[in-house]
Amino acid sequence: MEWQFEKLLISRDFSRNAVTRMLVERAEHGGWELDRVRVAPDGTRRVILRRKIIRQRPTVSFGMSA
Repeated sequence: MEWQFEKLLISRDFSRNAVTRMLVERAEHGGWELDRVRVAPDGTRRVILRRKIIRQRPTVSFGMSA
């Protein structure tokens, strides 16, 4: 399984509720899930989101040739 990652750096000026709303929005509409959150001593949050990469297999055509 392959994953796509997105790193976010969120300022400490954002409330916990605002950050939660933002991450829920990305999860619901972008297919992202939370991988890791680290809170720095200065209050900034380093967030890593991930989502599965879905690969489509090539389709085989069974058309008739003329």
